[in-house]
Amino acid sequence: MNQRAIVERQPLQTPQELRAVALNLRRKMIQQARGKGQGYLGQGMGMADFLATLYFHEFGAEDLDFSRNDRKRFYLSTGHYSIAMWAVLAELGIVDPGTLDSYGADGSPLEMSTMEGHVPGVEMTGGSLGHGLGIATGAAMGYRQDGRQSTIHVEVSDGELQEGSTWEAANTAASFKLDNLVCWVDCNGIQADGPMVVNIEPVPARFAAFGWMVREINGNDLHQLLDAFAWARKREGQPKAVIMRTTPGCGVKRIEQRDRAHFVRIDADEWDLVARELEAENV
Repeated sequence: MNQRAIVERQPLQTPQELRAVALNLRRKMIQQARGKGQGYLGQGMGMADFLATLYFHEFGAEDLDFSRNDRKRFYLSTGHYSIAMWAVLAELGIVDPGTLDSYGADGSPLEMSTMEGHVPGVEMTGGSLGHGLGIATGAAMGYRQDGRQSTIHVEVSDGELQEGSTWEAANTAASFKLDNLVCWVDCNGIQADGPMVVNIEPVPARFAAFGWMVREINGNDLHQLLDAFAWARKREGQPKAVIMRTTPGCGVKRIEQRDRAHFVRIDADEWDLVARELEAENV
């Protein structure tokens, strides 16, 4: 880990600065998936703007010192979004960018689903969905009991809203008024084999019914993300949920338009086109 570089890094403040970071994250995700012909590229690229804002705007150097027990924490419940997490950690210098090509390979710590303890900065094993909000709720409760002031952030997917354990955790967090907890819900409308099969809408109203404060945003709009983080910092006696409407494959039209964007398959002769389209979209 290049801790010195992290300490010297100043949080980014403008959408323009964060857009450049998000572009680098998408480049690194394409690097990971290139040559394999498949991967969770669609979800990762849809989350790039959120993760750029979280790690390069919201988190300070103290939050990236993983030896500190009182740091802000982020739990990635949707473990197969790991392609985006590895891109973030490589951009920070925590993961060697030269190892990104090993994504998903046998023996590589850069697995297709996050495993706690293998890579610094991974707070939970995210293979089975529906557990992230419960783990984060427990962490937020522990922080309160220990008098720690930092916020617990957790990402869950819309698919996880079909799991009863998610709503048990939502009820618990609201009952204990855990206003140090923020849940970022990635609503991209897809699950393993296509569109969502269980109607989980209206998502904002459901969280509000459980006693959460709620905001709904375009999760690929950096202005809206910055406003949402400013709102989420305020302690108002209730946990907060930010419902992010994201586009799988955001940044590359040919991926955005795929019918099956959950586990994207890209032919060998398409990769240069994918890379060029990403750059053209960000001129």
